[in-house]
Amino acid sequence: MADKDVAVKKYVVRLSTEGRAALEAAIRKGKSSAQRLLKARILLKADVSEAGEGWSDSRIIKALETSVSMVYRVRKQLVEEGFEAVLSRKQRATPAVSRIFDGEKEAKLIALACSKPPKGRARWTLRLLENKVAELGIVDRASDSTIGRTLKKTFSSLIAGSNGSSRRRPTAPS
Repeated sequence: MADKDVAVKKYVVRLSTEGRAALEAAIRKGKSSAQRLLKARILLKADVSEAGEGWSDSRIIKALETSVSMVYRVRKQLVEEGFEAVLSRKQRATPAVSRIFDGEKEAKLIALACSKPPKGRARWTLRLLENKVAELGIVDRASDSTIGRTLKKTFSSLIAGSNGSSRRRPTAPS
């Protein structure tokens, strides 16, 4: 308790009894992600309420082997967004990779991949599909990895749905 130096901090952590109990229970169980457990520990150490330890940021950083920015962000998020926001993962506003093939375009890609390959070819390759979707104007351009990812998702779900298993059946030796 002697280490409670509440300097003029912009984001002061004051936890309720219920909040402390929830954080302590989460740490005791240890079933949460490492990131969530670290945030819980930071909040418990930074708490300046009667039950709290009120550690300084430097002491928290040293004890928990974390960074200045992590402690700052946790304090800030608690004050600005609330208790639940600190412990839950922030949802992305946009996906990491935007989808090029939405419903209709994906259907056209699948139909193309299921069609007969170009003359002189035994099967469609990702490179051939890449060129053909641009030529047909399905999309302006797409990489072979995007096409492969789209087809893998589609065909793996079709295969799994047809017989309940996504594994290929072995062929009889000839």
